[in-house]
Amino acid sequence: MGTDPGRQQLAAIALLADELRRRLYRFVVAQPGPVTRDQAAAAVGISRKLAAFHLDKLTAAGLLEATTPDPASRRPGPGRAPKAYQPAAAEVAISIPQRRYDALGDVLVQAIVADGPASSARLGAHQLARDRGQTLGERVRTERRLGRLGPERALTVLSELLGACGYAPTRAPTQLQLLLRNCPFQQLARRAPELVCGLNHQFLAGLLAGLRTRRVDAVLQPDAAADPTRCCVLLQEATP
Repeated sequence: MGTDPGRQQLAAIALLADELRRRLYRFVVAQPGPVTRDQAAAAVGISRKLAAFHLDKLTAAGLLEATTPDPASRRPGPGRAPKAYQPAAAEVAISIPQRRYDALGDVLVQAIVADGPASSARLGAHQLARDRGQTLGERVRTERRLGRLGPERALTVLSELLGACGYAPTRAPTQLQLLLRNCPFQQLARRAPELVCGLNHQFLAGLLAGLRTRRVDAVLQPDAAADPTRCCVLLQEATP
């Protein structure tokens, strides 16, 4: 028997109302791979036992899922590998009373797709996405009084901004790159990946323009569209 979506939403609301659980959940979501109980406990400054209790509660509510940790995180010696946690694949939308913005978004996306790749609606949507990104970049640049941004500093600022926007950014381990592990528009991207990827690209290009950094490029990766859970745009140091 499937889980009642309404009950799942209520359970999520109740759990995330607790500040400690919110901190644990945000920490897990922000990591590039599965998180062990020890890692989560150290990140929020609590005992391993307390972290395990709250992580298991979040898992039971469908917000996290238990998985196999990175072998490198396992301590030497006998015994089972520690339990690890990662964000659940399923989305949990919380809204009281219930709203259906996804349905309206789907209608608008399908209308643009049906209008063709060179339609005025698609071109207008691209321009609006770019303008939205540029406005955000200009506002942040003014508020933080950012001067000339080199690639390292620019990627740090972008990581903070895009984390707040739901892109789940993570730095590449060996290159000046920012990987976006989540597409905030997953449901629409599954139905119209080319359109949504293009809008993401325009938004991020506009964000770079607003920050006035020429040291970072927003690169569209079409092959990434096969996985609608991640964003198909890569932010990386600009080629000289």
